[in-house]
Amino acid sequence: MSWIDEVHFNDEGLVPVIVQDAETRRVLMFAWANKEALEETAATGRGVYFSRSRGQVWCKGKSSGNEQRVLGMQLDTDGKAVLYLVDQQGGVACHTGHTSCFWRELGSGGWREFEPVIRAPEDMYR
Repeated sequence: MSWIDEVHFNDEGLVPVIVQDAETRRVLMFAWANKEALEETAATGRGVYFSRSRGQVWCKGKSSGNEQRVLGMQLDTDGKAVLYLVDQQGGVACHTGHTSCFWRELGSGGWREFEPVIRAPEDMYR
């Protein structure tokens, strides 16, 4: 049995991927991957995902320069979620320019931004 056979993809052929900074252990983002994306990640060591909105595989940082070097991949107990441990190039994982896609927290008045923008989106996407 191949390692990919132990991943349980959903009915759409996708598996959730949680991306975590290998050094700080901060969760950087959540995305989806199909079989092709996981195999490409394992083969190249770059963070590769499946975009449901575009219907295609994409490599993180290809257009922004904020690539992810994948240092490890982990599978949860049931094989229903994958964890990428990454070295986030450029210090920005979110397309909004934040370090992490989790840059808002719930307070008494609702969601508030608790982290500054590190790099303006217009500087990343030309």
